[in-house]
Amino acid sequence: MRIAIVDESASRAAVIREGLAALDDSEIFVVTERRGLVARIGEIAPDIVLMDLGNPSRDVLEEYFAVSRVLGRPIAMFVDESDDESIAASVDAGVSSYVIDGLAPHRIRPILDLAVRRFNAFARLQADLAEAKGKLAERELVDKAKRILMDSRGVTEPQAYTELRKAAMNQGKRIVDIAEAVVTAHQLMGGK
Repeated sequence: MRIAIVDESASRAAVIREGLAALDDSEIFVVTERRGLVARIGEIAPDIVLMDLGNPSRDVLEEYFAVSRVLGRPIAMFVDESDDESIAASVDAGVSSYVIDGLAPHRIRPILDLAVRRFNAFARLQADLAEAKGKLAERELVDKAKRILMDSRGVTEPQAYTELRKAAMNQGKRIVDIAEAVVTAHQLMGGK
């Protein structure tokens, strides 16, 4: 496992490193410079990012949230103090674990595990949602193509579907691909 620790304080980063000492088969990278953070994290390509911000200002939090939005990795963020607004912003930014006043070596490993689990669970939910939206869009496209065939040829809905299915089978394509071609052709001919 590749772990990036983002912390401007070497002493706080050492606490996190100590908490990860028992992890076998892991590479740990400490990033202490805020400038060029996204590029540096990109070079490291970590499996998880642990950010320790101490007492960050609102601007610093926003900067790190911007980083977390583009990473696409589990992120555990440690802060000394927080408020509801910061917690909500961290969740919106994709932070998997937001830990307030909890930087202690014995807590690092469980927090890391939780961040990975939460991230994976959320990623599965997002993939399921994207798949469902894709299927719904495909169904709507097929329905639109059926309506076009029904209106232009005066056929019933089952007959329109049969035509789409037959064309798909003859061309070795999916029905949705044929439906998309019907809709596109209809639009090019001035249809709505």
